[in-house]
Amino acid sequence: MLKLHNTLSGLVEEFRPAQGNVVRMYACGPTVYDYCHIGNFRTFVAVDLLRRYLLYCGHEMKHVMNITDIDDKTIKRSIEAGMTLRDYTTKYTHEFLQDMDHLNIQRPELMPRATDHIEEMIDLIDRLNRKGHTYLSDGSVYYNIATFNEYGKLSKINLEGNVAGARVDVDSYEKDDARDFALWKAAKEGETSWDTHYGTGRPGWHLECSAMSMKYLGETFDIHCGGVDLIFPHHENEIAQSEGATERQFVQYWVHAEHLMVEGQKMSKSLGNYYTFRDLIAKGIKPMAIRYLLLSVPYRKQLNFTFEGLQAAEAALERLLNFRRRLKQTQVDPGENADVTAMLERAQQKFEAGLDDDMNTSVALAAVFDLMREVNAAIDHGELKAEDQKKLLALIAKFDTVLGVLGAAEEEMLEEEILRLIEERNQARKSRNFARSDEIRDMLAARGILLEDTKDGVRWRRK
Repeated sequence: MLKLHNTLSGLVEEFRPAQGNVVRMYACGPTVYDYCHIGNFRTFVAVDLLRRYLLYCGHEMKHVMNITDIDDKTIKRSIEAGMTLRDYTTKYTHEFLQDMDHLNIQRPELMPRATDHIEEMIDLIDRLNRKGHTYLSDGSVYYNIATFNEYGKLSKINLEGNVAGARVDVDSYEKDDARDFALWKAAKEGETSWDTHYGTGRPGWHLECSAMSMKYLGETFDIHCGGVDLIFPHHENEIAQSEGATERQFVQYWVHAEHLMVEGQKMSKSLGNYYTFRDLIAKGIKPMAIRYLLLSVPYRKQLNFTFEGLQAAEAALERLLNFRRRLKQTQVDPGENADVTAMLERAQQKFEAGLDDDMNTSVALAAVFDLMREVNAAIDHGELKAEDQKKLLALIAKFDTVLGVLGAAEEEMLEEEILRLIEERNQARKSRNFARSDEIRDMLAARGILLEDTKDGVRWRRK
C-alpha cells in the first residue's frame, strides 16, 4: 500500500482516498509570467509521477492544477510588454503546456485559470467575512490571522513576536514572518481589475487556490501537492482561508517536493546558473534525459542538478532503450523459463515496494536495472523463451506508465524506419551491392545507430 509523507503531521502515513477509489488531488501550477525553470519542473515531474503511480495502482484521478494568471508578476510583466493581461498570460500558458508535453507530463483532468473564478473568490471572502476573519483597510480586504487559532500548523512557524495588525500587500513574503494577508487588493492604476461589493480590485494570490480547489474537489479533499517553497506562506494561508470558511479539514495529505540546486548552489540568474527547460533543449539535451534526471532522486531529497548528472541520465536512459530493443529483437524458442519468471516477479515487487515507500524512485529504478542485468545474462545464455519475452516487454511497458521516459510511440516509429533501412541493406548485400550496403551502415551510424551482424541476424543499438 502506498505511504506518503504528510507535511501536516510530519509522518509517513498510509494513503487512503476519502471517496472510494477516486483520488481528488490539487497541485499548485505555474504562475504564467515567463518560461518555467527546471526547479519548477522538478516539482511538476514529481506530481506527475505520483499521479501516474496512483493510476498504476488502479485509482481513478480527479486532478486539478491551477494556472495563476493574475498576481504581482503577471501584471507587471504584461504592462511592460504592452499587452493585455489575458493575451500575455495566454502566451505563457501555451508555452508551459508545450513544455509539459515535451517532458511527458500528463495533463490533469482540470486546469482552471484564476481569472475565470473571480465570482468563487468573492463568495469565499463573503463566507470569511460572515465568520469574522476579515477586515477592510484602504480599499483592500485582509485576513486577520489572529482569528484562526491553528495558523502555523502546516509550516510549524512560531508566532511569538508577531506584530498584531501588521499587513502584507504583496503576493509572497520577503521573510518568514506571519502577518495578515490580502484577500482582495484595491485596484492600482493600469492594473486589470473587477468591480465588486468590496470595491474595484483583484484577488490576492493565496485566495485563488482555495477558491478553485474547493470548487472542483470539495471542501475536504485527499492530496495537495507543491514545492517546499510553498509551505509558507502560500499553503499556510490556504488552510487559514479554507478552514476559516468551512470549519472543516481542508486537505488530508500535504505532499511537498524538495528544492533543486544547481552545481550545489541555489539557482539564480545573478549566479548564471538559472536554466529554463528550453535553455537545456537549446543545448541539445533530450527532454526524456531531463525527465529521467528530475525523477531519479526521491522527491523529498534535494536534487543537485549538474551537467555531468544529465550526461549520466542520458546514458542510463540509452541503456534502458537498448535493453528494450534487444529484448524485442532477440530470436527465442517457444516456452517459458521459471527462472526468468522469478526475475520478473522480483522486479515488480521491488519496483512497487519502492514507490509504495513514499515514492522512492531510487529503489524503483534499481529494480528496473537489476532486471535488465539479469535478463541480459539470460539472453546471453540462450535461456529466454517466447513467453518470457512477451511478459518482460509487457512489464517494461507497465513500469513506463509510471516513469514515462521510454517514449513508446515515438520509439516504434523510429524502429520502423531503421528496420526498413536494415532490410534494404540486407537486400543490397544479397545482390552484392556493397556500396549501397556500406552507405546505409554509414547513414545509420551518423544517426547514432550501430549495426551488429550476429548468428540471429542483424541487431542494432544506439551509440
